[in-house]
Amino acid sequence: MKTLKTLVLASTAALSILSFGSFAQSVSVTDSTLDGAESQIAAMANQAGGHYKITGASSNNFVRMTAEINSAPSHGLKN
Repeated sequence: MKTLKTLVLASTAALSILSFGSFAQSVSVTDSTLDGAESQIAAMANQAGGHYKITGASSNNFVRMTAEINSAPSHGLKN
């Protein structure tokens, strides 16, 4: 099951990179909570002057979250 989660997360990240092309930067963070991981991503997006879209999250003893930071206009992305 853990391998399946990893495969789904990697596939999601790869497809997301292809769909956003050069406009998005893919990032990955780890934290002890979902809120903490999202806060880190939000801070990265804020520093880059852009928006973010969470593309995947998994948790066991810690949370691993991936997202895309996009400096283009927001289309359903959080800022």
